[in-house]
Amino acid sequence: MPLPAALAHVDTWIFDLDQTLYPHEAEVMALIEGKMTAFVARETGLSQPDAYALQKSYLFEHGTTLAGLMAHHGVEPRRFLDEVHDVSLDTLVPDPELNAMVASMKGRRIVFTNGDEPHAVRILEKLEMTALFDGVFHLEHANYIPKPNLLTFELMMKAHIVDPNTAAFFEDSPKNLKPACELGMKTILVGPKADGNTDPWVHFRDLNLKSFLRNHLG
Repeated sequence: MPLPAALAHVDTWIFDLDQTLYPHEAEVMALIEGKMTAFVARETGLSQPDAYALQKSYLFEHGTTLAGLMAHHGVEPRRFLDEVHDVSLDTLVPDPELNAMVASMKGRRIVFTNGDEPHAVRILEKLEMTALFDGVFHLEHANYIPKPNLLTFELMMKAHIVDPNTAAFFEDSPKNLKPACELGMKTILVGPKADGNTDPWVHFRDLNLKSFLRNHLG
């Protein structure tokens, strides 16, 4: 199946990591979020429910829980990241069909994640996808400033010499696609939030990455 006309010009494919390169149903992020809540509760002395509410508030206001903890509590990022990413990856299983689809995509392929380098390395190795990508832009590269901050997009584009007008970005978070669209990228929302999404900055939507690639790039 040929590329949709709106993607025919793309020569750089950018992928979020968590819940984009693997299904939301794997629930790896649920494990990480549980560790985040425990960290926030211990750091602030709040109850688990209140810590969860604060965690989500920081996520909404700052882009990540970590950014909020750094801004308001002076948390050292390495301590937080090492703790919350120490979760089982037993639910992640390599998908040879998906990997073959990604490998067949013409042009460069870059991972752009709000996770740190050890987490990205661990996830990609578990999925057997490491060799599929030409580069990874992670949170340390962005000085711990997360998506959707425009500066982080600019740093990623500078580091990997990305022309946004010939790039496409896959994400599971609609808010992270807004700056991508404003910069000129084509945007593809995958995962549960794609169902019913009407954000004008989202160009394509699908239930998961594999479904999109099968339907449009297969």
